[in-house]
Amino acid sequence: MGGGIAGLACAVALAERGVKACVVERAARLGGRAHSLTDEATGDVIDIGPHVVHNEYRNFLAFLERFGTREAITWQPEKVITIATEEGPLDIAHRPLPPPFSLMPDFVREPGLDVRDFASGRRALWRALRFDERDIDELDAVTADEYLRETGATQRMIDHFWRWEAMTLMNVPLERCSAAALMRVHSWIMRYEGLHFGFPAVGLAELYAAPARERIEAAGGRVVTGFEAGRIETTNNAHVVHAVDGRRIGSRFCICALPPRELSALHGAFAGFGSFEPSPYVSVYLWFDSKLGPERFWAMLWSPGRLNYDFYDLSNIRRGWNGRPSVVASNIIYSHRAEGLDDAAIVAATVEEIAAFAPGVREAKVRHAAIHRIPMAIVCPTPGFERMRPATRTAIDRLFLAGDWTRTELPSSMESAARSGFLAAEAVLADLGRREPIALGPREADGLAGLLRAL
Repeated sequence: MGGGIAGLACAVALAERGVKACVVERAARLGGRAHSLTDEATGDVIDIGPHVVHNEYRNFLAFLERFGTREAITWQPEKVITIATEEGPLDIAHRPLPPPFSLMPDFVREPGLDVRDFASGRRALWRALRFDERDIDELDAVTADEYLRETGATQRMIDHFWRWEAMTLMNVPLERCSAAALMRVHSWIMRYEGLHFGFPAVGLAELYAAPARERIEAAGGRVVTGFEAGRIETTNNAHVVHAVDGRRIGSRFCICALPPRELSALHGAFAGFGSFEPSPYVSVYLWFDSKLGPERFWAMLWSPGRLNYDFYDLSNIRRGWNGRPSVVASNIIYSHRAEGLDDAAIVAATVEEIAAFAPGVREAKVRHAAIHRIPMAIVCPTPGFERMRPATRTAIDRLFLAGDWTRTELPSSMESAARSGFLAAEAVLADLGRREPIALGPREADGLAGLLRAL
């Protein structure tokens, strides 16, 4: 159930092992929260919102390798990110130092911070580098803001760095973020040498959704779109999914790869998932009449009035778009502050925020704009969330869960979704008497970070 990354990864892994899977999806297209569509005014294929991957997305990249589409990623290995600051763009790149120190020379140059501020994060960095699942109970009980203050982080370090990381990586304000969730993602980012980001060079449907459907159907499986589930009935021999239009599909095994609130209404065993809070976002696509510059990806520092935090110029990312004027996509994360704004106000505010990085945008004209309001980017990782993330196996025989919000030991992301799908496939195969490893865990840390974790 669910035709997003988690459901499709599970179905493809099973299909490769001779198990026929039937994928049912409520929408008319596949992809879930990572789908693409054709903009009616321009004919361009765009994603519901811009997505980013990094080279340690081991499961998601392995998923793409199955279809030969891993090469359809525009990588940015020469630097990690460019940050717009009051004194101009600041490039953050890996310097010739072992992790976790390779990014520090550039971050310490951020205006408004000094060495004392940066040094105030040493206790949090140490905890992040040594983070493992045994830390969940302690760190998940407090907010990231409370934890950082307890570790001695200065107010300037909290405002300039940690609030930005919470919004851009965790999709919630620092005061609402679980300390466990923040330390997990910080550990993931800081432990690898040469970690860098990439961006889909084609629409996500082309990257994985369409190839996954072909692979499932070629193996004798089915993909049914436009199937809105109303409830799941569990019998002695099967799980039967009842659609609201009266259709039914039954199987010995059922993998539920749906958002938690949607899932909570389908079976009594999942009623508690209704308390999981979604983090909404608004994605903005702006077609300009001129080129704004060569940058692919940049971010804005935290500010109380900030709308957008990350920006992507698709004319420098997408295949065949190099000669075109800029098409800039951005994300308004945890978008409650944009609820009272209409499309025109969002466009105007976004253009002004782009101008902080590319002043020439004020002379450019917006030829077309598309605004997408998405109810859930991820589940809000508030205190208590990490302890509540459910395992792949449920208490009901042959009924499994998948999704980036389940217990994958990863931050909610496309990587977490892919890993969850592979874990569910492993569980099905195990019940069929076939124990096969499919899901990949994070690599061991590189360099000094690896040595510190071993202490």
